[in-house]
Amino acid sequence: MSDTPLKQPLPALNPRTAIKLEGVPIIIVFFVLIGLFIFFAPTVFLHWPIYNSFLVTIPPMMILSLGLTLVIAAGEIDLSFPAVIALSGFLFAHVTRTYGAPWSAWLGLLAAIAGGALIGVVNGFLIAVIGIPSIIITIGTSFFWSGIATVLSGGMSYTLERLTGSVINGIFSGTLLGIPTEAFWALAVAIIVWFILNRHRFGEHLLFIGDSREVARVVGINTVRERIKLFTLMGALGGFASVLLTLENLSYFPTQGQGILLSALAAVFIGGTSVFGGTATVVGSFFGALIIGMLDAGIVATGVAGFWVEVIVGLVFVAAVVLHIGLDDPARIRQLQRRLFTRP
Repeated sequence: MSDTPLKQPLPALNPRTAIKLEGVPIIIVFFVLIGLFIFFAPTVFLHWPIYNSFLVTIPPMMILSLGLTLVIAAGEIDLSFPAVIALSGFLFAHVTRTYGAPWSAWLGLLAAIAGGALIGVVNGFLIAVIGIPSIIITIGTSFFWSGIATVLSGGMSYTLERLTGSVINGIFSGTLLGIPTEAFWALAVAIIVWFILNRHRFGEHLLFIGDSREVARVVGINTVRERIKLFTLMGALGGFASVLLTLENLSYFPTQGQGILLSALAAVFIGGTSVFGGTATVVGSFFGALIIGMLDAGIVATGVAGFWVEVIVGLVFVAAVVLHIGLDDPARIRQLQRRLFTRP
C-alpha cells in the first residue's frame, strides 16, 4: 500500500494520554527503593554526595532511554546508540582538539549532534524506505559505526583537559545551585520528549504507527517520513549524550558507550512502555532510568556482596513489571489468580 496520505481526518488526540497520571507503579518502586537504601545504608543515603554522584552519571543514559521511549512507542527498536556515542564523542573530541580555539568545543558540540543525527537518517532510510526491520539494521549499523569510530581514532583515547574551567564545560558538566548541570539537561530533554509524545502531532503519529502501521497510513500519516524523523531525533539525542559523557570525564575513548545498551532498554521497559508499541510513558522511563542508575551503588552500599547485584536487579525488574500489570490491568491479575488457585 502506498504511503501517500489519504484525505481523511486524523483522529483527535486521545484525552487519556494527556490527563492520565503517568508512571505511578515505577514511582512507587523508586521511593520504596530509596526508603530501603536509607534504612539499610543511612550513612550513605542520608547525605548529599551519593545523590550528587547519581545526578552526574545517570543523565546520559536517561537521555538515551527517553529517545528510546519514542522509538519503542512507534513499534521500532534502536540498538545502534552505543555506536552513536562512540562516533559522536570522537567528532566532539577531534574538532575540539584540532582547532584549539575557544569556540572549537562549540563547533565540536554541533558536529557530535549532527553526526548522531546523520546516523539516525541512515537508519531511518534503511528501515522506512528500504523496509529492513529495525532490529536487524540497527545491529548492523552498530557494528559499522563502532568500527568507523575505532578506525578514525586509531583506537586511542583523547584527553580534553584544556576544557577544564571553560564555559562549555561549566554549562554541560558544571553545577548550578549545587546541583550538577547534567541533571538539568536530562530534565529538559524529559520535558521536551513528554510534550512531543503527549501534546504534539508527531507523538500522536508515533503512537498510531506503533498500534498499526497500516491503520496509520489509512488515516493519512506519512509513516516513512515520521519514522525517518524518529530515528534522526534518536541519533541527535545520542550525539548530545556523548558530549555529556565526554565532558564528564574530560576525555574520549573508543569504547565509550559500551555497557549502556541494556541499562537504557531496561529503564524504558520497567517504566511501562509496551514492547509491542502504541503505548509509552516518558515519566516511567525517567524514573526507570533513575532506578537502573542507582541500583548498583545502592545495593553495594547496603553491604550486599557484589555478586548479588545482578540477581537483585533482575528481581526489581520483574517486580516493577508485575506492579505495572497489577495497577494498569487488574483484570489480568484476577485472571492469573483464577488460573493459580482454581482447581480444574
